[in-house]
Amino acid sequence: MTMNHRFLGAAAAVLAAVVSMTTPAAAAPPCTKEPRSQWLTETAMRDKIALMGYRDIRVFKISGTCYEIYGTNAQGRKAEVYFNPIDGAVVKANVD
Repeated sequence: MTMNHRFLGAAAAVLAAVVSMTTPAAAAPPCTKEPRSQWLTETAMRDKIALMGYRDIRVFKISGTCYEIYGTNAQGRKAEVYFNPIDGAVVKANVD
């Protein structure tokens, strides 16, 4: 193996490691194309989320074009949920 082959192999390994560290594990799904002026207010969205049975909300944030929460679902299981900010519909839910 020549010096160039070893260097290229090492460079490829470093590049793969850097790419894997910078790629998000789970990117937010697309939830809407509507402008934020059309979104439910944070208060209205929190009320809808509570009516759906989500509790113990530890995180409530805007993620991409979604409202996102980390909390517990109606069955008491940990949940990460993305909501459409226009109508409050669940777009994606990851439940432990």
